[in-house]
Amino acid sequence: MTNDYTKAISKDSDANAPAVPRRSRLRESWQLLKQNRLAVVGLVIFVLFFCTAFIGLVLTTGTNPIFDPAMVRLQEKLRPPLSRPNLEALRPEEVPGAGVYLLGTDDLGRDLFARMLQGAWVSLTVGFVAVGISVLVGILVGGIAGYFGQNHTSIDTLIMRFVDIMLCFPSFFLILTVVALLPASMYNIMIVIGLTSWMGSARFVRAEFLSLREQDFVTAARALGVNDWRIIFRHMIPNAIAPVLVSATIGIATAILTEAGLSFLGFGVPPPHATWGNILSDGRRFIFDAPWLTFAPGFAILIVVLSFNLFGEGLRDILNPKLRERY
Repeated sequence: MTNDYTKAISKDSDANAPAVPRRSRLRESWQLLKQNRLAVVGLVIFVLFFCTAFIGLVLTTGTNPIFDPAMVRLQEKLRPPLSRPNLEALRPEEVPGAGVYLLGTDDLGRDLFARMLQGAWVSLTVGFVAVGISVLVGILVGGIAGYFGQNHTSIDTLIMRFVDIMLCFPSFFLILTVVALLPASMYNIMIVIGLTSWMGSARFVRAEFLSLREQDFVTAARALGVNDWRIIFRHMIPNAIAPVLVSATIGIATAILTEAGLSFLGFGVPPPHATWGNILSDGRRFIFDAPWLTFAPGFAILIVVLSFNLFGEGLRDILNPKLRERY
């Protein structure tokens, strides 16, 4: 009898014992990310690219940079990778910072490694700023359409028909047309790419808002007299941001590709800034005599864009609630 009583008490104590705390959201996300090895590889390459771009900014700017991407050495033109400079023909300030041409030189004798470092920062800046602009515009437009469309159908219809019209235009040719009419500037490139690529984010946010506006927490906020704009920015946008993050990650790769394409065609960031696109454009004339001028920026664009796409796919899996149920 005593044993049965003891077992009953132990069962009651187990039932009343505090539950084991669940894993944090960050830890769950990391567990899911580790399941996707390609996404981890994409994340590692992205971190390396970010560090390289930041280091390149430090090493290629200033009055006396360690790696000068604009230094012309005509006597050293079209030198292959890992070739040593001719110290007898160069002044001390013309000697490359590494003491060797790591990626060779171009047709003006400029150090290709220094130009690739500078181009990494330009690509990173254009990608993040352009996507930041497009996400902000998309969230604002999509939020207005999704929230106010419930009571004002004309607002939703008007906004979404405008989005459909924007999607009818080939985005690259629209960007090319606008850039051709504006002065050549890195800031204009970023703004134009951002203002012509917000439609996907707007549709994602609108779809999420159409679902969230019927939820109980939104109804409770309205019953408490909370301002519509506070409901949108304080309660609904944080819950609708997940698909936008995935779109933004992949959008950075698209923006880098767009900037490279514009620079390749001569409409991108103007000299003296070096970008991967104009390095690729300069190297196409020497594709047989100096193939490193084409391969270096080409492989860099390929690897960086692929890493963003892989990480974006992994992020999509992380933010999928069905996958979270396994943990």
